[in-house]
Amino acid sequence: MSDLQFITQTKHLIDELKSVCANYGLGNDGNEFKIITQVFLYKFINDKYIDEAKKENKSLKNAEKFQEALEELSEEELNFLNYGMNPDIPKLQPNHTISYLFNRQNEADFGKLFDDTLRAISIDNSDIFSVKSATGAKDKLFDELSNYISDASQRDAFCRALINKVATFSFGKMFSEKYDFFATIFEYLIKDYNSDSGGKYAEYYTPHAVARIMAQILVQEPQQGVKVYDPSAGSGTLLMSLAHKIGEKNCSIYSEDISQKSSTMLRLNLILNHLSQSIPNIIRSNTIANPSYLETKFDYIVSNPPFKLDFSDFREDLEKDKFKERFFAGIPNVPKAKKESMAIYLMFIQHIMYSLNDTGKAAIVVPTGFITAQSGIEKKIREKLINNGWLKGVVSMPSNIFASTGTNVSVLILDKLADNEHIVLMDASKLGETVKEGKNQRTVLTAEEENKIIETFNKKEAVEDLSVVVSKDEIAAKNYSFSAGQYFEVKIEYIDITAEEFAEKMMGFENNLTDMFAEGAELEKKIQENLKKLRYE
Repeated sequence: MSDLQFITQTKHLIDELKSVCANYGLGNDGNEFKIITQVFLYKFINDKYIDEAKKENKSLKNAEKFQEALEELSEEELNFLNYGMNPDIPKLQPNHTISYLFNRQNEADFGKLFDDTLRAISIDNSDIFSVKSATGAKDKLFDELSNYISDASQRDAFCRALINKVATFSFGKMFSEKYDFFATIFEYLIKDYNSDSGGKYAEYYTPHAVARIMAQILVQEPQQGVKVYDPSAGSGTLLMSLAHKIGEKNCSIYSEDISQKSSTMLRLNLILNHLSQSIPNIIRSNTIANPSYLETKFDYIVSNPPFKLDFSDFREDLEKDKFKERFFAGIPNVPKAKKESMAIYLMFIQHIMYSLNDTGKAAIVVPTGFITAQSGIEKKIREKLINNGWLKGVVSMPSNIFASTGTNVSVLILDKLADNEHIVLMDASKLGETVKEGKNQRTVLTAEEENKIIETFNKKEAVEDLSVVVSKDEIAAKNYSFSAGQYFEVKIEYIDITAEEFAEKMMGFENNLTDMFAEGAELEKKIQENLKKLRYE
């Protein structure tokens, strides 16, 4: 199955599930998102289990009717089957599969059977697949979906409709491949929940081109046993791209995010991308106020943090001494108006710097205004990066590379072992092709442009109108500006001409000026005449 086929199939299923919700009065309801994501989670767990069961048991692999063959296994055979599977594979009982429910959809109290099945799967797999909160409590895998229907008489029919939509095909073919387009699916899923300006979920999704560029720049040699972290993970696009570059078996994923929705999506993403072993490291928490990994240092950190957010409720707590080392550059003040404009991304940058180990590397998406701010927290952060020798380079991206926001963004590349005499500053703002996506315009990098950015950065090349290579001293002399444009040479083209050609050009300039002066004088005369004709009435 190709990427395009999978995306098309998944979008079709999303539309089908949305149709079911609409038919039962939940169209664009706040619970619609939960229903669709949890049905997807059940579908992926179901298909993953079946795919692995067929690999472990030849009779199941060759069976014409898998569900019947599974139900015919003895208790001993079933235990042996589940024991033989990789520990990070979800475990189902024969009466937990979608096929089992599909075959019993006409039974009485089907809604209860549906809910009981999801609850049992949650309990049986809670050690692996539940996401922990900062307090240690675990979010359950599934809600009782039938209860979202207020009319109890409609619950059985609602659950039957959901099962019928997911029982007709399998995602099995996709599990042998790496799918870096996961965010595309969920961007499509939540498009109706976002406002025209991008919505509150917009920060979860980073364009794949940006994610790939970050991963290809950060990882340039084989790695093993490394810890990878995202303090504002969203659905995990950046983590997935980095893990694929490192190798899923060579890294452990760690993440934090305050959103339960994004934690659910990330859990799905880990299952899809052969990283289920890292699910216990996915924490739902407030990274700035109550970080779960404060004492852990990481080899790689990637982040596209929210840029603006009201954190005035816990700002005073951040002023306490225990936070001073982490937030060395300071904490944004609470504005008198528009508290939502507080620059919370500055807190994330400082948190990331604090969380790197002695050889750590990081890539952080920031608003481009950060790289040239003349004073304040922004400049203090840049000064420390330069004075400590941690800046490897900066890539300023094209405008509108994020479909949901027009904010210009740049990517900071940090490296505790950076070469301080060859810092790469790149202005890629002129690259890309403009495409229209709904009401928004988006800039898309071609594969060639993407590779050009990566190769130029990694080779530390100076390319006219694209990149410069400078030292930490040169940056300090420019008020710690990270903008490539401030280091480009101003080039003046000189053309050799004869004395006669020079005189001819000067005569032409003089004649043009004489004509323009004469025209100006005539216009001035007409204006004065018209002014004299004006009368008060």
